[in-house]
Parts: sequence; structure tokens; C-alpha cells
Amino acid sequence: MKQTEITLDRRHLMGGVATAAAMVVGRTAQAAAGNDFLTWLGRIKGSYKQVFDTHAPNHGMALVSAWVYLKTGVPGFGVPETDLGAVVVLRGQAIPIALPDALWQKYALGEMFGVTDAATSAPATRNPFLDPRPGDMAVPDAGLEKLLARGVLVGACAVAIKVFSDRAAKQHELAPEAVEQEWIGALLPGVQLVPSGVVAVGGAQAHGCTYCYVGG
Repeated sequence: MKQTEITLDRRHLMGGVATAAAMVVGRTAQAAAGNDFLTWLGRIKGSYKQVFDTHAPNHGMALVSAWVYLKTGVPGFGVPETDLGAVVVLRGQAIPIALPDALWQKYALGEMFGVTDAATSAPATRNPFLDPRPGDMAVPDAGLEKLLARGVLVGACAVAIKVFSDRAAKQHELAPEAVEQEWIGALLPGVQLVPSGVVAVGGAQAHGCTYCYVGG
């Protein structure tokens, strides 16, 4: 592909994200940017706090990083785990980590986001990051369900949900608004809808978190 083609593709992508952000502002102002979101930020605890920012599934490495932080922070800082605060922000293509098996199957999210089932070597039809099976993640104890139970805060970007639910709606010839609301309503228990990933990262830093980027 020529450089000019790449530039155009990137402009098209960024234009789509900007449009989605503009469309989602009004809804997230009520659903995520109000008291629920601010209350969620207020739950960040501990003397030592870190936010893990990820925009891709990346084998669940943001979750693994949060697990490592809790595991090594106790001896490293000489404090109990209750004095450690860990926040994971799922934005961009990391958003399926926050969605249940039913939506992975219904909308073929494994294929959409390039996530392979370790047992079948085919696109995953379930969320392998929720309660990992052998081979799903490098650290099975870093599954989303277990991290939430340990008090890790997890936020899901409303703009990413808008962008990718619209794409799924188009592929399945469904109403975009209905699919978006379905995805928001299906967020896994304990996952907070946030106005955007970048706002959540900034909010966590304003509440004392150091920043850790876990790329794709």
C-alpha cells in the first residue's frame, strides 16, 4: 500500500472516531460522565495507585499487568494489597474484554477483533479474558472476573463501544442505536462505562494514579 493510501485510511479512521465521539457525547454525559463515573473514580484506593491503559486485546496483557502490580507491589512497597490501587482502562479495540460470551458469539467478536481461541485455533466465540481456560492467558489468575473480585477497577470506553457496535450493526444489518444500547447494557458486572478511555485515564491520574501503557 502506498503512503498516500495509508494516510487516507488513517484520516478516514480518525474522522470516524471523531464523528462517533461527537454523537456519543450527549448520551455518555448522562450514562457515564455524571455521578456514576465520578463515584467510580472516587473508589480508587491505596497509597500506591496505577492505571493501565490499553487499546487492544493483546492477549489480556493489561489484565496481566494489573495482576503483576498487585502480586509484586505487596513485597515491593511493603504494604498489604488493600493499600494498592489498580485501574484498567479498556479503549479502542480492547473493548470486547468487557463484554460477555453471548455477545462474542452473537457478533463474532473474535473474528472482528482478531482474538483466537487457544483450544480451537479459530476465532473465539467466547470471552477468553473473563474466566480463562488453559492456554487463554499467560496468567489464568489475571482473568477479569478474579481481578474485579480483588478490587481492581475496570472502565470501558463509551466511544469505542459506539464505534464498534455501529460496525457490528452494519455487518448484521441491525439498528446501530439498538446494538449500542445492547452492548452498554451487557457490560460485565463490575465494569464501569466511562465517557472515553482518555478521560478515564486522565481522571485516574488526577486521583493519584501513575500511568502504565500496555500496548497492542
